[in-house]
Parts: sequence; structure tokens; C-alpha cells
Amino acid sequence: MRRRLLLSAGLLLGSATVTRAQQAPLTVFAAASLQDALKAQEAAWRAAAPGHPPLRFSFAASSTLARQIEQGAPADLFMSADETWMDWAQQRNLVVPETRISPLGNALVLVAPADTALAPMTLAPGSNLLALLGANGRLAVGDPTHVPVGIYARAALGWMGQWSALSPRLARAETVRAGLLLVERGEAPLGIVYATDALASGRVKVLGSFPPESHPPVTYPFAVTRGAAGNAQARALLAFLAGPMAAPIWQAQGFVLRPR
Repeated sequence: MRRRLLLSAGLLLGSATVTRAQQAPLTVFAAASLQDALKAQEAAWRAAAPGHPPLRFSFAASSTLARQIEQGAPADLFMSADETWMDWAQQRNLVVPETRISPLGNALVLVAPADTALAPMTLAPGSNLLALLGANGRLAVGDPTHVPVGIYARAALGWMGQWSALSPRLARAETVRAGLLLVERGEAPLGIVYATDALASGRVKVLGSFPPESHPPVTYPFAVTRGAAGNAQARALLAFLAGPMAAPIWQAQGFVLRPR
């Protein structure tokens, strides 16, 4: 009898241990522009299967997240807003290369506060954004030295022939959402953000979209980190985020699905 009781207790303890392991949160390091969409994806992920663990997010600029992973910050997935920072992570053996996918795209737009008197415009070479800023206004954008949206913006402004004139007038933000906030508050008369960020905000007006040829394609590479290489749940989450259940959520948030 005592042996049976000990065996039963052992089985229960083992079951509880498995349950706790299954429910250990997955840590996702993700670009700030994915914030709203990933919070919606978490609910779908948890609903898809009872064994799916909760998600713990860290949102920041892709550059900041990549460096944090290099410094030993624990993460299971890295979701970048450009290929350059995923390349950087891969070159340092911080991600599992065979898990790398780029399922999403985005667009770059020029925004102003919602109550602006400025009219929508076609962005083209020669467009004079400096005149729209006025005497003291600044253009809010992610820091072009390392933040992906700023890097895309620098390319687009160069294509327009405006980079030299506008670079001294930038309000350099640490993330795309920080730049968006400056425009929402009216602290900057213009900003460059992703189309999805403009869609998520009710306090900005889109003045124009930068043509695809004005900058490198905006893509979002995802990968399992090296530290989570053996974590089956991390790989399952990656497959889910690139799969058919996640697709309509991405699209509802304004992201473009890219062919696999």
C-alpha cells in the first residue's frame, strides 16, 4: 500500500512538473512596431491549444534587442524590423539560422498631427518637406544610426534629395513608437513611421506614402534564439506566427503577408 501511495505521489509530482514546464512563459524580443499585433496574436496562440505557454514580451528597437541578446538577456524568439539586425544577430551565432523566416512586410508613411491643416501629398524626388516643417519644426523619426525605421527613412529622404537639408532638423527617437508619440502630442509637425503604426493611432493623419523604390523593402525577420534552440514550444510559436491562424490578425493590423 505504501509503495502504491509513493508511486501515485511520484506520478502526480511528475505531472505537475510537466505542467509547469509547459506553462513556463516564452520570452519574445520584438520590434516596437509589432506591439499591438503581437498582443492580439498572444490571445490566438493561447486559444489554439491548451498546452501553449503564455508569452512575455520585450518591445524596443531591433538594434537594442539584438545587443541585449548578445549581452546574455534571455529570449526565446527575436523578431526584428529589418534584415540588417537579424544578419547582425546571426553573424554572432545568437539565433538558429534554419529557423529564420521573413513573413511580414510594411510600408513607410509621412504623418502629421490629426488636426493638421496640411493636405495629403505625393512624395517624390524634390518634395520639399523642409518647407512643411516651418521655421523651428522638427521631423520625428527613429534614430537613423541604428533604428530600422530611421534607416529606411534616411534612404527615402536621400531618394527625395532631402536628406542633407533635413538631417539637422530630425527629432531622433529610440523607437518608431516614440517618434509617433512626438507627432501625436504635436511636439513635431511631421514624422516618418510605418503604415501599421499610423493605422494603430487615432491621433495622426497620413500625408503620404513613400514609394517602394525609395527605400529597401520593409521586412520582418523572425528566428528562434540560440539559447532556445532545443525549445519545442519556441519553434511551435514561430510556426504559429507564420501560419494561417496568425495571418488574418497580421492583416487586420495592416501588415503585408510575404510569400514563403
